[in-house]
Amino acid sequence: MGSSAVSSAVDYNDLQGLVRFGYKSMKEASYVLIRIRDAEKARAWLGSAPVTTAVEMNPPPSTALQVAFTAAGLEALGIPRSVIAGFSAEFVGGMTEDSRTRRLGDVNSNSPSEWAWGTGNRLPHLVAMFFAEPGLLHGFIQSTKGASWDQAFEELRTLTTENLDGVEPFGFADGISQPGIDWNEQRDHKAAQVTYTNVAALGEFLLGYRNEYNKYTDRPLLDADADSAGLLPAQDAPEKKDLGRNGTYMVMRDLRQDVRAFWQFIDRQSGGNVEEREKLGAALVGRTRAGDPLVPVLGPKNEFTFERDQGGARCPFGAHVHRANPRNADYPLHPTGLARLLTIIGFGPREFRDDLMSPVRFHRVLRRGREYGPELLPTDALEPGPDDEPSRGLHFICLNANISRQFEFLQNAWMMNTKFSGLSGESDPLLGDRESVPGCPATDGFTIPVDGGLPRRLSGVPQFVTVRGGAYFFLPSIRALHYFVKAGSSGPQ
Repeated sequence: MGSSAVSSAVDYNDLQGLVRFGYKSMKEASYVLIRIRDAEKARAWLGSAPVTTAVEMNPPPSTALQVAFTAAGLEALGIPRSVIAGFSAEFVGGMTEDSRTRRLGDVNSNSPSEWAWGTGNRLPHLVAMFFAEPGLLHGFIQSTKGASWDQAFEELRTLTTENLDGVEPFGFADGISQPGIDWNEQRDHKAAQVTYTNVAALGEFLLGYRNEYNKYTDRPLLDADADSAGLLPAQDAPEKKDLGRNGTYMVMRDLRQDVRAFWQFIDRQSGGNVEEREKLGAALVGRTRAGDPLVPVLGPKNEFTFERDQGGARCPFGAHVHRANPRNADYPLHPTGLARLLTIIGFGPREFRDDLMSPVRFHRVLRRGREYGPELLPTDALEPGPDDEPSRGLHFICLNANISRQFEFLQNAWMMNTKFSGLSGESDPLLGDRESVPGCPATDGFTIPVDGGLPRRLSGVPQFVTVRGGAYFFLPSIRALHYFVKAGSSGPQ
């Protein structure tokens, strides 16, 4: 097979392919959560595992394997503790740390005590992610595992996926909005972003490169020795070896979606009117079920901002799409020249919502999740469900170089925050947990602004999504994976 030559700052041979491709053409996928039973045999399996790189092939591969580790998994593999300590505090502390669960909204029905995996002895050491074109998945998994798999690993759980043709379980087109990655590092990281752009710095998604602050995110930088010999030098510290470079942090959350509760609530609020039901569903999500934005577009479905909808009458401020990506820039109203200088020093014009949220470019994530469970059409969801209702939902996966500033900020400040964009008493209509917070006893509302009139206010919005598992992983580069195999044999230090 041939490969296409593309000028890039990244050595694609060193990068796991999930970062670049997402494997959309491979409609079948399975995520195997495992714990290490025998570290030596686990290292041997990992040393020969056919992990798929990000090199573009023609024709593309029909199967792919990716692997990622929790901090506990690196320790179980035998990686020195001094090395693990160089990773981010969020990764090392884990998703279920007490203070973190409160910030993420993982309380009460979302509490880790209710999870099927992700805590205690149900915390995986690593995840093996298998992707394949239709009909190839089972054979690929079996041949890849090989004879030593059961000796090396204990399988905790296999997360299966469903091909819903680009539609998430609630029935809305998904995967439309993704940040573009500046693979060639051509953007001026030092310049302020006056207008919104969908392109983000490479260092927002890969460690070892400059991020939107024009800085390098902290990661393990190692002294040169026999174990680290194969690693690339750090761009910001050439005398050190960069264990993080071309790797990234992977957030994984098992989100169970109550499709019947979603559409039945909307139907009640719409008085059974089909057209109103569609409009209200779109208002909660921020797009129509076909994926069309509720605000004017400049081209394809993802080329829009909310600037021509200042009052939120087209797309409510609290809609899921608006919360997940406010599509703002560093300065409101795009000031230039003297006006920009006045804005910087605090004397520019101010509207109510101008300074209510951080610029979005510092908080983007790259989504790589997959749906699970059988399809349930909105019209069918209006009927009572069977006693043995199958689970439906999303295996949410996102990639980011800084868990705290990217995923956790998005989840805490935009998804769960009852004060997002000046709102009160409401969290994200899809992901919100509806739990009371200090100073805000009710968080189950949703506001729909109306041009020239009083806004419509929904109350009693149920919790539609429940967390059933999750963990923070490190998706290493190929060089880092080889380092783990080699360094692990020396044991914790």
